[in-house]
Amino acid sequence: MVEDWQAGGFGLYIHWPFCQSKCPYCDFNSHVSNAIDQDQWKAAYLSEVRRIGQITQGRTLQSIFFGGGTPSLMDPGLVASILETVHETWQPANDIEITMEANPSSVEAGRFKAYRNAGVNRVSIGVQALNDLDLRRLGRLHSVAEAKAAIEIARNTFDRFSFDLIYARQDQSLTDWRAELSEAITIAGDHLSLYQLTIEDGTAFGDRFRRGLLRGLPNDDLSADMYLVTQELTEAAGFRSYEVSNYARNGQESRHNTIYWNAGDYAGIGPGAHGRLTLSGKRYATEAASNPALWLSSVLKGEGVEKHDFLSGPEQGLEYLMMGLRRDVGIDLDRYDRICSVALETERITKLQDLGMIELSNRHLVATTKGRLLLNSVIEELMPANL
Repeated sequence: MVEDWQAGGFGLYIHWPFCQSKCPYCDFNSHVSNAIDQDQWKAAYLSEVRRIGQITQGRTLQSIFFGGGTPSLMDPGLVASILETVHETWQPANDIEITMEANPSSVEAGRFKAYRNAGVNRVSIGVQALNDLDLRRLGRLHSVAEAKAAIEIARNTFDRFSFDLIYARQDQSLTDWRAELSEAITIAGDHLSLYQLTIEDGTAFGDRFRRGLLRGLPNDDLSADMYLVTQELTEAAGFRSYEVSNYARNGQESRHNTIYWNAGDYAGIGPGAHGRLTLSGKRYATEAASNPALWLSSVLKGEGVEKHDFLSGPEQGLEYLMMGLRRDVGIDLDRYDRICSVALETERITKLQDLGMIELSNRHLVATTKGRLLLNSVIEELMPANL
């Protein structure tokens, strides 16, 4: 029987929780530690790969993503051991994508070559700004010169690479962003991730914002203009806005992230890692213990470190709606109906069409550029009343 997750595929996310420093805007599960026993972490990761492999036997693995934290701080030998065990556990797709996140301050040519030899075939570099003052404001440890050097190393080492930028930063003008993005496009490969700065609770920026100390942030109109300039410049350069914050030349989309956005299954391994797994016909949201020391000791003792929450049909439908509308291809309404067992309300769809927020063609619902600017409101309007 074909299960719904197969429409999105199957991937593996591996979380490395350690960083050299904690960025003030980051709400990810990342920690600074001076002493890391990578042999113990190796034993734990391999144990979890084998455990999840037992409950997902027979699947073809489309992607592996090393995220964090700063996984480019992992010993290349550890990465090689994980990938060897993964390949023993699942059948890899012929074109499997194996991505590693990297910070420019931890990039060395020899280290990148070692990761490539271990099996990594794509890197995603956290550049975040092409302005040294803003890099310091963002708490980054690297300079623009180091970022550009890291990009060149990636270009000369891997067939595929991407880098991230954050815009709508403090005191950033529309002219500033246009110039910075234009420069970024000239040094980019075939993929860019361009995120609007968001102030998250539980971060240093969130605390400063609440106390009125985070000044110079753009208003909503300027932020919207920055988004529109982002669409304009990337499109002119041949990058398709295939997701709200991600841009790629044809065929160079992130296969791993597309599994998330297309409601596929993915296993999450590592402290705080999330997953979505369909087991015995039921779909579960998984979440590992977030404290690194607790996760490590529990795994090494053979204890459970992961909670499984059953997802009802309506909950799955909502996730598909929320994630799928971020993509330029939108959602398949027939698939939504199968997942949820309750169709979206025609009146609400018509209302959003009349407002120019969405388009409907061949049973595919797609957010327009205008709709993407107000995507949370669009999703809220479409969301079934009982959720």
